[in-house]
Amino acid sequence: METTASASTSTPEGDSGQHAAAAPPRMTTVSKHYFGGASSDLNHDLRVDIIENIEEDYGMFVWPCSVILAEYVWQQRSRFTASTVVELGAGTSLPGLVAAKVGADVTLTDIAHNTEVLNNIRQVCGLNNVNCTVLGLTWGEWDEPIFDLHPDVILGADVLYDSAKFDDLFATVSFLLENSPGAVFITTYHNRSGHHLIEFLMVKWGLKCLKLLDGFSFLPSCKAASLQGNIQLVEIALDKEKPNCSAADEKNL
Repeated sequence: METTASASTSTPEGDSGQHAAAAPPRMTTVSKHYFGGASSDLNHDLRVDIIENIEEDYGMFVWPCSVILAEYVWQQRSRFTASTVVELGAGTSLPGLVAAKVGADVTLTDIAHNTEVLNNIRQVCGLNNVNCTVLGLTWGEWDEPIFDLHPDVILGADVLYDSAKFDDLFATVSFLLENSPGAVFITTYHNRSGHHLIEFLMVKWGLKCLKLLDGFSFLPSCKAASLQGNIQLVEIALDKEKPNCSAADEKNL
């Protein structure tokens, strides 16, 4: 991954700036993410550029879970071509953008009131020349746009970071899966979240584990070297019988 940094300033509308103090610079960086080949600047099959704001909240950074989920989408790209994808808590949207670049119809969502993040998603889509729908969607809230979403695949990178939000997240995921027969939810998360709590919530919401993987098991070594943490990838679907999800469900790619 390569980065380039820049600073921009803004002046309040209608103010010439002659009498007002200059606004502090807004520090941003553009990180470049490579897929395929050697996953390097000189040898790759696909590149995604991400605008990150180093002074904003967690929704403006590319976190390790996002890198791993994006790599999974790339390696499973034949599955995503011509599919309908919704990314929840998209933030900088790396996995969803990879899906869009390999031919998926993608809707990128984040908290409805977080205009800074949603506007950044729109800018990143333009930077990468992809036509994605950008939608404000707050977990656990049933605003009209959610009823029009019928994804084949739901993506979520590091959305399991705040246990207070888990029920709202699983309620939203369950609704989307019920609204989209045959759909799956694929998410990456740090094991700090506690897999046993996630297991409990899957049972509570009538979900099952289809696949459980160590996130580093399929990550190219050149990317793994720069990431840390115990990161899992899990694929989840509806299950009327509500079996438990455990390591015994693990399947190879």
